[in-house]
Amino acid sequence: MEISPPAKASLPDASAVIVRDPLPTRGDLDFRMIELLFFAYREFTADADSILEQYGFGRAHHRILHFVNRDPGMTIADLLELLQITKQSLSRVLRQLIEEGFVRQMPGAEDRRQRCLYPTQKGRDLTLELSRAQSRRIDAALGTTKPTDAAPIGSFLMQMASDRRATQEWFKKQGIDRKDPA
Repeated sequence: MEISPPAKASLPDASAVIVRDPLPTRGDLDFRMIELLFFAYREFTADADSILEQYGFGRAHHRILHFVNRDPGMTIADLLELLQITKQSLSRVLRQLIEEGFVRQMPGAEDRRQRCLYPTQKGRDLTLELSRAQSRRIDAALGTTKPTDAAPIGSFLMQMASDRRATQEWFKKQGIDRKDPA
């Protein structure tokens, strides 16, 4: 005679359980800052997104244009490290920027195997247009604060942004100081 194991109590699958109570704004987690960052980022990128859309570009195009304009001659390897993206994700976007005349790729002066990236005047002009749109939003927001408020805001953003070595090196290279980021 075979004895079968006792039937296990059937527990509901967690993916099937419906939760109706919202997470509280303040509780184990404080959702205020998380949501402030979500919505601030949405608005910060919205102005630039509408400009990029006219070119058929997205945020990846913007990031590449921004950093190539901030450091003309940077290598593809440096850009990959800074943006923390794969070659595959960079390839299509960069190819489009090159084909449409916003960026030029040239061999390195010392090492011809390196591929160095330079903005064209067209790429510089678009980058400045995008940056002006974002600067207007930043200036408007800072205009509602006291002049002394910019330092803690800059310090907060620096703390949020500087975990990665490539970012720390970028800040150092660009003269963005941890002690006085604003």
